[in-house]
Amino acid sequence: MNNPVSFISGNLHHAKDYISDLINLVQVYQETFTEPGQAVLDEIEAIELAYLVEDLPKMIDSMKLGTDRIRDIMQSLRNYSRTDGFEKNPANIHEGIETTLMILSHRLKANSNRPAIKIIKKYGELPNIECYPGQLNQVFMNLIANAIDALEESNFGKTYKQIESNPNAITISTSVDSSIEKMTNPTVNIRIADNGIGMSKHIKEKLFSPFFTTKAEGKGTGLGLPICHDIVTKKHRGSLECFSSPGMGTEFAIVIPARSIPIQA
Repeated sequence: MNNPVSFISGNLHHAKDYISDLINLVQVYQETFTEPGQAVLDEIEAIELAYLVEDLPKMIDSMKLGTDRIRDIMQSLRNYSRTDGFEKNPANIHEGIETTLMILSHRLKANSNRPAIKIIKKYGELPNIECYPGQLNQVFMNLIANAIDALEESNFGKTYKQIESNPNAITISTSVDSSIEKMTNPTVNIRIADNGIGMSKHIKEKLFSPFFTTKAEGKGTGLGLPICHDIVTKKHRGSLECFSSPGMGTEFAIVIPARSIPIQA
């Protein structure tokens, strides 16, 4: 898709220049021939020339914005679906999170039932970390999508105005622990929290159990969180924990080493 999108985007750039030249020519004609005749005046009125001159450049700009948006989405999909090899590679965690947010943007937008879900970013200064970027993107996708699901569940029975007074929000925080005891191998901390209804201790204890799900039949397999746990703990030698209580929202905390740790046989 990138080739036709780039073709359209490039031609829109030239089209805008050509349209600007034609508009300038029309203005020169109007200034030079102040009495063009009734036939010309009738055509000017029929095509609403003043509105056309004002709106056409805006239309080209919006089309250019659309092609840029498509290109950004394609880049995000390519980054998200990248195939990890057998070795870990340095990666920017924030880029992975931003890619995930772009892919999920349609679920974050306002709709007839609720305002937009607020995304609060509290990004720290992170080094590039040695990891499997595609697999970590899968973790981010699952945790943020689950947070959206939890917020939508918490909205049940509430009016638009009630939700607006206490907006749905997802807070994403990142930091690095480079204290003395972590000097040889600092860890990166990633927290994804929602202000939904939270969960009971009973449910929280089963979250990482295969096939356990609180979602309606057909909407969840119960494998997302166990896979996330496996990616973080086994593939990256880190930890994935959940902190939640009824009425207090839910937070998932990921801790992974910034540098690669050999996996013992």
